[in-house]
Amino acid sequence: MRRRRAVAPRLCAVLATAAIAAGAGVVLSAPEASAAAAGATGYASQNGGTTGGAGGQTVRATTGTAIHAALCGRASAGTPITIEVEGTINHGNTAKVSGGSCNTAAGVIELKQISNVTIVGVGSGAVFDQLGIHIRESSNIIIQNVTVRNVKKSGSPTSNGGDAIGMESNVRNVWVDHVSLEASGGESEGYDGLFDMKDNTQYVTLSYSTLRNSGRGGLVGSSETELSNGFITYHHNLYENIDSRAPLLRGGIAHIYNNHYVKLNESGINSRAGARAKVDNNYFKDSKDVLGTFYTDAAGYWQVSGNTFDNVTWSAKSSENNPAGPDPKSNTTVGIPYSYSLDDASCVPSVVSQTAGAGKGLKVSDGNCTPQTPAPTPTTPTPSPTDPTPSPTDPTPGPTQPGGTNLSIGAGSDGSGKADGTSYGNVRDGNLGTYWSPAGSTGSVSIKWGSATAVSAIIIREAAGSAGGIGSWRVVNGDTGAVLTSGSGAGAITFPKTSLRKITFEITGSTGAPKVAEFETYAG
Repeated sequence: MRRRRAVAPRLCAVLATAAIAAGAGVVLSAPEASAAAAGATGYASQNGGTTGGAGGQTVRATTGTAIHAALCGRASAGTPITIEVEGTINHGNTAKVSGGSCNTAAGVIELKQISNVTIVGVGSGAVFDQLGIHIRESSNIIIQNVTVRNVKKSGSPTSNGGDAIGMESNVRNVWVDHVSLEASGGESEGYDGLFDMKDNTQYVTLSYSTLRNSGRGGLVGSSETELSNGFITYHHNLYENIDSRAPLLRGGIAHIYNNHYVKLNESGINSRAGARAKVDNNYFKDSKDVLGTFYTDAAGYWQVSGNTFDNVTWSAKSSENNPAGPDPKSNTTVGIPYSYSLDDASCVPSVVSQTAGAGKGLKVSDGNCTPQTPAPTPTTPTPSPTDPTPSPTDPTPGPTQPGGTNLSIGAGSDGSGKADGTSYGNVRDGNLGTYWSPAGSTGSVSIKWGSATAVSAIIIREAAGSAGGIGSWRVVNGDTGAVLTSGSGAGAITFPKTSLRKITFEITGSTGAPKVAEFETYAG
């Protein structure tokens, strides 16, 4: 990501881009807070929070070219901006625009190598017709109150690989809220997924949205070995007339609550390849195989509570088909680090019908089955005092996470030895259900990168049932052997920022069998 630069040296370029923007249908206005209502919920509220363009300039765009021009007219790729969109955005009005703060392309809304952007539909919402939104190598993005429909990967015209909204390649902190995602068929008709994430995409929330009339609702992970994605929340969404992938999860953690599923024709929540899904207070109606592991022998897991299954049918189990029903039971536990309130499943159809999708006034539920208009968002990610409090049955949140990205995801790992059935890779897979243990009562595990990486904090998370196993420890610079800090017990650990290629957590004493589920690393 480019560093923010002073505005003055780019003044001429900005004025030139503004002139282009004016001709393309963008109107610039004075700086103001993000038009996004309320604040990011779910996992998008973690990892430093998701605020989009809050605090930056607000512009109005009526064409796709104008959206690109607004991105390219910023002082840097990270300068906050809110783009209010009205009208219909299509291939005919979406051209590539060049600039130092953008990397755009024709025929797609390209949010590539940028950060701190809100795209919000005005009034009843904007329509992206046969034109997808592509988020790549970007962070802190909000998309609200828009409709994206009939995006194709084959036939004509094509856009975004056939995904209505697609994220890939090191994406962090995206909140997609009150959108309507629609297709007119499945892959044979030229369509792909409505909401796809792959190649190291994390900390995403999809809320109060509708996904309709598609063969594929969406996926997390492009293959059984592409497991770098996770920390995704889906809540208060309507999935209607979807064949499968509602969603498909490959690895990682997902929290799925208060969604209304109607007419899932082949399968619904498909947890595979070690994925763990917490599935709370959803309402499933007139559907088949709404939860389980399907079309693979790579098992996934789920924790279920409070769901309603109304006229749901279940297929028989086989080597590549493991439906959770007809009487779904939990086979894992998932800890949720943020506050949330659950509507009772019985009122989910009513609440979702009044709140989900574009043009609903950004209405949300108050956690007591009552839709309401939210207060404006704060300009910082700090939760409002009126944020929902956790349900008494919610798991206790883990240690406070340092700001920024967990650098261990996608890195390498090794160690001094490992107990049977454990793996060094388990400490960097985002899965609290897998772990590394030393071959004895002491040992070390390391995170390593191909180039020097600045680190100033780590979090050591123990596996469930092993609290107290880690006694004394040292954090060691794996390049030089220098001890960065020492102490005892698991949790958050800080030390002076150090540039290194390898960092080692060395257990020098234990009070039981130590089990390290996650060795998270942060720049600070």
